[in-house]
Amino acid sequence: MHTVVVGTSGVTASDVLAVARGGARVELSEEAVAALAAARGIVDALAAKPEPVYGVSTGFGALATRHISQELRAQLQRNIVRSHAAGMGPRVEREVVRALMFLRLKTVCSGHTGVRPEVAQTMADVLNAGITPVVHEYGSLGCSGDLAPLSHCALTLMGEGDAEGPDGSVRPAGELLAAHGIAPVELREKEGLALLNGTDGMLGMLVMALADLDALYKSADVTAALSLEALLGTDKVLAPELHAIRPHPGQGASAANMLAVLKGSELTGHHQDDAPRVQDAYSVRCAPQVAGAGRDTLAHARLVAERELASAVDNPVVLPDGRVESNGNFHGAPVAYVLDFLAIAVADLASIAERRTDRLLDKNRSHGLPPFLADDAGVDSGLMIAQYTQAALVSELKRLAVPASADSIPSSAMQEDHVSMGWSAARKLRTAVDNLTRVLAIELYAATRAIELREGLAPAPASQAVIDAVRNAGVQGAGPDRFLAPDLAAADAFVRAGELVAAAEKVTGPLQ
Repeated sequence: MHTVVVGTSGVTASDVLAVARGGARVELSEEAVAALAAARGIVDALAAKPEPVYGVSTGFGALATRHISQELRAQLQRNIVRSHAAGMGPRVEREVVRALMFLRLKTVCSGHTGVRPEVAQTMADVLNAGITPVVHEYGSLGCSGDLAPLSHCALTLMGEGDAEGPDGSVRPAGELLAAHGIAPVELREKEGLALLNGTDGMLGMLVMALADLDALYKSADVTAALSLEALLGTDKVLAPELHAIRPHPGQGASAANMLAVLKGSELTGHHQDDAPRVQDAYSVRCAPQVAGAGRDTLAHARLVAERELASAVDNPVVLPDGRVESNGNFHGAPVAYVLDFLAIAVADLASIAERRTDRLLDKNRSHGLPPFLADDAGVDSGLMIAQYTQAALVSELKRLAVPASADSIPSSAMQEDHVSMGWSAARKLRTAVDNLTRVLAIELYAATRAIELREGLAPAPASQAVIDAVRNAGVQGAGPDRFLAPDLAAADAFVRAGELVAAAEKVTGPLQ
């Protein structure tokens, strides 16, 4: 099994994906263990002094003015975990919780939190045992970290609350720890706070969304090319010299991908045939500009994610010179903004795909295709309601594009008076990515059927490879009306598994 070694300088996106989705094992580097021990020595020295130090010998948030005596400090750390584990609603996905735990471990191993090495090792042991704390949908405001979600994870380390075992069953966390030979942790000064105070949930969801969207933007280039071909559009607008004079990297990449898919097509460039036109509609002609802008948004979000992956987010933090300083690095604004930005780009990409699908189904705009791509229009409805489903998905995506980060509700008796709502931004982005996959699947379904209805003209070899692959995957082609939902589900699974891009790349080579 793949192993990810966590050091003091952060982790990579591929590390997060390996642990969250691939079940990779986690190990602490010798450097990390040494840094953990050194920072803990600083915290222990401060804890022995009579002067109060925030997070070490005081309360938290609006209660930070109270000095806590030594005999109550272990209770304080247990209490912060128990009281902050206040999430409600449905459980979040296993991969999100694993990313959350792993990224918190990443910060702990930086040597800036003051957590003991044995606590960090227990975090790794829980991940390696396949134990997943039960974390709920609601409870994070994205400031002072993803407090409630992280608290539910910390509760599991203490052997309390519920968790899911590797077999998928939910049991008391203490039972699961015992079954895997893991001793519950006894938290000491600062450790409870350090386990809760990070933007790890929203960052983990950002990393996974970036990976998913990287694949979906390639898929969108392929479906746009198929639609252009089915509409007898021109590929001249994809010429690299046209995109070089507006040098947005994403635009150039999308145009190049579409051009590669369309190479060798007999369907493109029929503008002066039976229904002459000067230009294709925007949804066809401007596909690289829209998808390209989204690709450039991904690049910006990836830069933010890389910075966060190299960060140590906690409050207070242990500095190399021995100071323990309060700070505001836990604020989720940098991550929240790009999560919202991505939701906007996703909504627009889905919107332009839906417009191409609608054009394929409209006999007045499809340049010779039958109404709704039906076998016997009137008797058959064809793909009429598939487009309704696509429209409903796009409408939902537009609602999901409303930014969560523009909102803030003060908390903790106005001490935490401005929050990021980054967790909420991440949750709605996950839904948006899921729905974008469905929208592209419907465009794929319509475009492949439309190409097959263009008798006498051969599609591009890459397009034919996609058609052959999607038919082999159980998605049926043209014909009389039938129960449509299974076909759409099969098309969705085809796109979701990466088979659409893989089929095209067998002809084109790697797409950008």
